[in-house]
Amino acid sequence: MKHSVHFGAGNIGRGFIGEILFKNGFHIDFVDVNNQIIHALNEKGKYEIEIAQKGQSRIEVTNVAGINSKEHPEQVIEAIQRTDIITTAIGPNILPFIAELLAKGIEARRVAGNTQALDVMACENMIGGSQFLYQEVKKYLSPEGLTFADNYIGFPNAAVDRIVPAQSHEDSLFVVVEPFNEWVVETKRLKNPDLRLEDVHYEEDLEPFIERKLFSVNSGHATSAYIGAHYGAKTILEALQNPNIKSRIESVLAEIRSLLIAKWNFDKKELENYHKVIIERFENPFIVDEVSRVARTPIRKLGYNERFIRPIRELKELSLSYKNLLKTV
Repeated sequence: MKHSVHFGAGNIGRGFIGEILFKNGFHIDFVDVNNQIIHALNEKGKYEIEIAQKGQSRIEVTNVAGINSKEHPEQVIEAIQRTDIITTAIGPNILPFIAELLAKGIEARRVAGNTQALDVMACENMIGGSQFLYQEVKKYLSPEGLTFADNYIGFPNAAVDRIVPAQSHEDSLFVVVEPFNEWVVETKRLKNPDLRLEDVHYEEDLEPFIERKLFSVNSGHATSAYIGAHYGAKTILEALQNPNIKSRIESVLAEIRSLLIAKWNFDKKELENYHKVIIERFENPFIVDEVSRVARTPIRKLGYNERFIRPIRELKELSLSYKNLLKTV
């Protein structure tokens, strides 16, 4: 059986990345510091995902285990030494904290003479996540390790999209997710191009797809949360039921469309349909997505290259309207 190491055993890790890896026939070693989750993974060796839609269906994910990276870093290094793929879903701010452990795992592969090509994919809400992680990992690699990594370890950037709301269940591993998911990987930085995952899209140039997702889903979602909070909405669904909020989101997405078309030559009709689907996802009655969850870390989301300020800057440079984005900020 193929083997994977996934950093982050939270809802997104289990409810999105874990599902895809399982469907592709991988055993999954989840790496985390949450001892309750790690213990449950090792005790049960499986968990369930519920798809939030009419006639809700469940998927049982098996062949899973957990490693507490704080208590047993040596087990993580051993897993990296022999794994076929590495993924993360831990949040952009946490990536630097796993860099040293990843570097030790890469060094272990070098010492063991494991020259099987390996790709590390950071599945995070950020542009260039895997390459950012690589820059952090390089700080801990020996000169020999750097050469080895350049030859055998790829850090292809990825764009991921699935709404996994904050939730709490009696079964700590059970997770509810929306039906929609999208995972896109850039091909030009793959070191193991023969390992292609089903239900994952591969593109030579990932940047248009990352920006399409970041500027559309993330900007639209954050708009619904911040304007929703202003109107007193508690959930994203409640926010979308307010015509004023829905109209603002549609206006923001219209400005985003003008930027994406001007910059990347996306087809206007296809982009309109993509944005229509996004709003339908926000309106999913089977998802309880708290405004407080989507609105969290506002300072990060107001960053120079983040979901509001970057499109505003670029729209201004192109002399295109950005008034609705600016109102949201």
